[in-house]
Amino acid sequence: MDAGDALVEAIKPFAKRTMRPEVLAGIGGFGALCRIPKKYRSPVLVSGTDGVGTKLKLAFELDKHDTIGIDLVAMSVNDVLVQGAEPLFFLDYFACGKLEQGVATQVIRGIARGCELAGCALIGGETAEMPGMYPAGEYDLAGFCVGVVERSRILDGRRIAAGDVILGLASSGPHSNGYSLIRKIVALSSPPSMAALFEPTRIYVKPVLDLLKKVPVKGLAHITGGGLTGNVPRILPKRTRAVIRKASWPRPEAFQWLQSAGDVAEDEMHRVFNCGIGMVVVVAQADAKRATQRLRASGETVYAIGTIEKGSAGEPECVVV
Repeated sequence: MDAGDALVEAIKPFAKRTMRPEVLAGIGGFGALCRIPKKYRSPVLVSGTDGVGTKLKLAFELDKHDTIGIDLVAMSVNDVLVQGAEPLFFLDYFACGKLEQGVATQVIRGIARGCELAGCALIGGETAEMPGMYPAGEYDLAGFCVGVVERSRILDGRRIAAGDVILGLASSGPHSNGYSLIRKIVALSSPPSMAALFEPTRIYVKPVLDLLKKVPVKGLAHITGGGLTGNVPRILPKRTRAVIRKASWPRPEAFQWLQSAGDVAEDEMHRVFNCGIGMVVVVAQADAKRATQRLRASGETVYAIGTIEKGSAGEPECVVV
């Protein structure tokens, strides 16, 4: 109990930096209170939850805990973002067998940093100490995000049509997906850079929200487990398909090494990994140049990676050619 109380006091300064004016009560209470921003006339709440999977195993092996919290935030806020929503607040769940305050503080500091990058408040969370549930030195993480979007501006992909352009925003690495396979490959061969494999997930919230104010975006897809071929179809209307050209962006060295060292087939690469594209933006052809310029001005690396075509029943909804 003393360790838990000390942890709460240690993380309060980090959480304070993430506060938004809508937050009425946050860290330390039984529940957190938050108003919906007044700028929304017909607000719709959007929720998301996720973890970081077996990337945690690398954190334990490397004894590196300061960025895994960024991954945790990114996985939820990027998911909420694709509905067109602004992340409003975030809560975390940290579970361990025995609380090591130094490690937990590093993790939650990273969570707070992720919230700063996403513009959402770290409004609360839970630290669960459960002896016998986890091996010594290990822990588990889950995150929960609530965002808000104007009802008339919800993105659901229904306006996507043949002729639209698919823009890809560069990832920072594998993000938080494919780590069961990554760990198997690393066990067989030493990577040229372990740091490249452990780079935290990129948070796209601020650049994409800025884009949504200026350019009519038709759809967004967060490229997580399932890769491009598994996630892009989730936003496509019936009788459309995405045709993605793999030569349209450079595959980062980390993915080239994973494919070579693990003898991973090309179609499997696109099902398991993001292969260098962490977020997809679909716009009309007439808006593609303006969207690209806007995103690059916000610091994103952007590629025109494909187009939307008419589709037929029975054919793949997304192909990489």
